[in-house]
Amino acid sequence: MRLLVTGGAGFIGTNFVRWVRQFQPEVVITVLDAYTYAAQGRNLEVDGWLTDQGGSVRVVRGDIRDAELVHDLVRVHDAVVHFAAESHNDLSLDRPLEFVDVNVRGTGVLLEAVRAHSVRFHHVSTDEVFGDLTLNDPPFTRLSPYRPSSPYSSSKASADHLVRAWVRSYGVNATISICSNNYGPFQHVEKFIPRQITELLEGRPPRIYGSGRNVRDWIHVDDHSAGVWAALTGGAMGQTYLLGARSEFSNLEVVHTLLDIFGRPRTDLLQVADRAGHDLRYAIDPSDTEGELGWRATSRLIYDELERLVHWYDSQQGWWMPLKQATEGRYLARGQ
Repeated sequence: MRLLVTGGAGFIGTNFVRWVRQFQPEVVITVLDAYTYAAQGRNLEVDGWLTDQGGSVRVVRGDIRDAELVHDLVRVHDAVVHFAAESHNDLSLDRPLEFVDVNVRGTGVLLEAVRAHSVRFHHVSTDEVFGDLTLNDPPFTRLSPYRPSSPYSSSKASADHLVRAWVRSYGVNATISICSNNYGPFQHVEKFIPRQITELLEGRPPRIYGSGRNVRDWIHVDDHSAGVWAALTGGAMGQTYLLGARSEFSNLEVVHTLLDIFGRPRTDLLQVADRAGHDLRYAIDPSDTEGELGWRATSRLIYDELERLVHWYDSQQGWWMPLKQATEGRYLARGQ
């Protein structure tokens, strides 16, 4: 397979590329990435195996909205996995139209390219398209209505609808996966778990929005990668697959676990201004996906996984420290 991965230098895309290299080494991969602030060239170079000129993975620096470039790449590949997106909720509140342009128009450009060249397409979405749940609601399923809360989640919901429209109107061979919150190596320090880990590594207390009662269904990025591969290679045209780990923890529980790992009291934390439109809870029911694709998230203990992640960020300070100051400056400006 010749596989084009958009957004392959970002957090989840990087881990997907690394997963494919490990478990499907015969696949030839091209990464298309615009290298915005959230993408890091070093993500794909830590093992010294990637160069822009070729080798195991070819990297193309470019924008998914560049139709000529996208068509040139898509026509020489067998499949496209589409991760590329503006993805941070807080930034979407500041720059909503940029999120609409990248996430909606960019997806449309890709869909036109795969339609023109009859190439398999898999679109990676987010459970945020469903809005949020109360603490007692059943998890999201395929039948859950779309109720996005932010410019980011609204733009992702719009992209999902484009994919379904291109399947129905044009017969594009596409699938969608909707995933819960990811954690793992290479995640930008603006995100919740890396921010708390790096604050603790630098001797400061972790920070939580408001009361910290917001709940997420946490899935390791390697399990997500395996689910995307299963949907790409075994999914039915037009189907949506929900990828979840049945691993719900509140932000406060995550912070308490990190404080335990660092040997610090659970009261050693700061409560900061809550995010505007902050969804209370996300949870996914992956039963249909498990039955249809034979995929299941690995059973993991959150303490053990967070401890491994602490060691990873501690060993990669040269990777994240250049990102940290600007990130904290943005949070400070919002009182967070």
